[in-house]
Amino acid sequence: MKEKRRKFWDLNRQNIRGKPSISVLREITSQSMSKDKRSTMGSNGVTNTDPVILATAGYDHTIRFWQAHSGICHRTVQHPDSQVNSLEITPDRQMIAAAGYQHIRMYDLNSNNPNPVVNYDGISKNVTAVGFHEDGKWMYTGGEDSCARIWDLRSRNLQCQRIFQVNAPINCVTLHPNQGELIVGDQTGAIHVWDLKTDHNEQLIPDPDASIQSVSIDADASYMAAVNNKGMCYVWTLSGGSGEEHTQLLPKTKIQAHKRYALKCKFSPDSTLLATTSADQSVNIWRTTDFSLKCNLALKNSTLTEQVQKRWVWDCAWSSDSQYLVTASSDNMARLWAVEQAEVKREYSGHQKAVICLAFNDCPPT
Repeated sequence: MKEKRRKFWDLNRQNIRGKPSISVLREITSQSMSKDKRSTMGSNGVTNTDPVILATAGYDHTIRFWQAHSGICHRTVQHPDSQVNSLEITPDRQMIAAAGYQHIRMYDLNSNNPNPVVNYDGISKNVTAVGFHEDGKWMYTGGEDSCARIWDLRSRNLQCQRIFQVNAPINCVTLHPNQGELIVGDQTGAIHVWDLKTDHNEQLIPDPDASIQSVSIDADASYMAAVNNKGMCYVWTLSGGSGEEHTQLLPKTKIQAHKRYALKCKFSPDSTLLATTSADQSVNIWRTTDFSLKCNLALKNSTLTEQVQKRWVWDCAWSSDSQYLVTASSDNMARLWAVEQAEVKREYSGHQKAVICLAFNDCPPT
């Protein structure tokens, strides 16, 4: 699949100002489908033929699905109960989870069913984070009720199985690559490491006067990064975390990543880059070799209005080849950036209010 994904993105490099070659896209898709048709077959027999899934959501109570290469919205799902705070695609690409106020809704990705197929309720406040075990066995969430939760997706019981309580609203939750530890960031500035095997937990507080907004661990489990509402980015070197050994965190560096509120941090899949997004209307890309600034992704010399240029960048996701970054921002837009050129290659326009979360997957299961 790596070769096919590379072809897809190379295709967009070559045709970025023109119409992509649909025949090549179909060829890639048909080859992917022949590997395992069941992996992309929905419950009603409708097949997702696009090798790339891109979904965005926010304050207009809709989830939009896009053709990543063309910028065309091909499906819109209503989410009437609340805004959507977080989106995540299941590892098998069958469903997408939307976290909102007091609930998580699961939608079928491979059908035109406009209604959620599973509903998780019983939460008292906003759910701010959602994610999955790599084998799809369970889902984790975090929220403003100060709880991180584990939900067994194999159970018919839609109640959560485990709860980890902290002392402040939770802004972010991420799963260690070892699949056995959850990292939880809260509004008092604490980062909690919850060992799911032993129920042991530890915490660190890099700045007691700042809220942790986002935490990310690279795929190699070499580094952990966290950003706060002062624009600071803290980086730790990781060790341990295998077998019965708890993960150990050794402070490596701290960066004034942005002058304003930082909102999201995300390591690239190849672990060479770190993206940080901010209220300063931009994204900074950092090299993990020395955590120096590689480039700044911002709208420059734009014809957009001054009002649009002053919008926050809330969320981001990397392409599997670490060459592209998709961002979501308060100007109602998502954008595809070529990182090396620091240029916008596609814009995804259609939302009526701020886009605050996205989900992206260009890795079809084999």
